[in-house]
Amino acid sequence: MKDQAEDLRLRIRAKEQNKTPRTLAVVSGKGGVGKSNISLNFSISLAKKGLSVLLFDMDLGMGNLDILMGKSSEVSIIDYFDGNISLREAIMNGPEGLHYIAGGSGLSHLVHLDEKMVGKFTQELEILFSDYDYVIFDMGAGITNESIKFILSVQEIVCITTPEPTAIMDAYSMLKHIHIVDSSIPYYIVINRVQSEREGQQTFDRISKVLKSFLDRDSYYLGMLPDDRVLQQAVRRQTPFILYNEKSASSKAIMEITERFNNKHFYEKPLLNGMPFISKLKRLLFER
Repeated sequence: MKDQAEDLRLRIRAKEQNKTPRTLAVVSGKGGVGKSNISLNFSISLAKKGLSVLLFDMDLGMGNLDILMGKSSEVSIIDYFDGNISLREAIMNGPEGLHYIAGGSGLSHLVHLDEKMVGKFTQELEILFSDYDYVIFDMGAGITNESIKFILSVQEIVCITTPEPTAIMDAYSMLKHIHIVDSSIPYYIVINRVQSEREGQQTFDRISKVLKSFLDRDSYYLGMLPDDRVLQQAVRRQTPFILYNEKSASSKAIMEITERFNNKHFYEKPLLNGMPFISKLKRLLFER
């Protein structure tokens, strides 16, 4: 009875605060392009600006955000889906005030949510959302039947790729798949491991040209990260590169990306309208 009363109190508080976080999914067409590392450092960069950020590791089989931070998380989202803890209890403290939920490891398949768990999960998410300015989902590489439902629920999508032709093609395939289902979600592109700013711009131009030609879709160039030795050193030290050396080329680049993304004047049209994340996710998860 006490748990039900506490849950009701939190739900009332959430409605009173009426805070709606900005939701985004960080995706990639293939693995190994640095998606999780960028998600983590981007989230930390937002937190360093005084924004409240919740980072979800949604790669339920190969989650590695905690490893990139040099942490060993006691619990993960898997423990929640197994019914062992509440969603709030799954939240861990990261650097600079960042909150994150670890993805766990060792699973070969994504969790399939039944109707009861869908209701519980979305209800607890709604309560948590009132605490944050940003909720960021670091998705697994590629698309599954379950992950697409989270991707389609967010307000914005950030796609990570590298200049490699295979990575570019896989990124396009990912964005095309999303476009076929929902053509309204804005796309932002980040080019990782570039040798120069020119290479980053040229890579984006290639992707944006194909998106425009074949899908009639606009995309936004969020920025690029250099092929930086400091970044590689930070990964080996299990320290986010923005904290390992804030004066490095990678750190400056991620801060520029953060500033651009957080700048309200960056957009050509309003992006935060439409059905709220929780409502969209609940509808999509109930669709079988």
